[in-house]
Amino acid sequence: MASNLHNLPNPFNAEVDGDVRVAIIAAEWNGHITSALTDGCVDTLKKHGVDDDMIDIFHVPGAVELTFAASSVIESGAFDVVIVFGCVIRGGTPHFDYVCQSVTQGITHLNAECDIPVIFGVLTVDTEQDALDRIGGKHGHKGEEAAEAALKMYQFTREVKDL
Repeated sequence: MASNLHNLPNPFNAEVDGDVRVAIIAAEWNGHITSALTDGCVDTLKKHGVDDDMIDIFHVPGAVELTFAASSVIESGAFDVVIVFGCVIRGGTPHFDYVCQSVTQGITHLNAECDIPVIFGVLTVDTEQDALDRIGGKHGHKGEEAAEAALKMYQFTREVKDL
């Protein structure tokens, strides 16, 4: 449920140790939205101590391709966390439902089966204005929130490995 405030109850307020390697995969479809999500994410990662050379950005045609790209990035073994960005805007056909279901199930499967977290930054909205409201508008910036979630999950995986 969206609110006028950031949805993450405990924003990430620490710097990481600099060795976190982040892959960002952004869909080109609705690129004006996904590029804003990516920019906000990168800015937030840098704010928390992630160097430019530790962030790789990949582009795919649309939201459905995000799962394959994330799987490929995970298989490379080069990254500690993956963030996917897409924007699916409801239209007059059931295509919206199929795309949303496909990407949601795909990323959920990767999170259940893989050793590194995949952060779901796919906006599924009714209108373009709904998307704009989530890239710095009245519903916060979902790119920034995805970066914070990625850093929190990176720290979580490190804590679990240290058990």
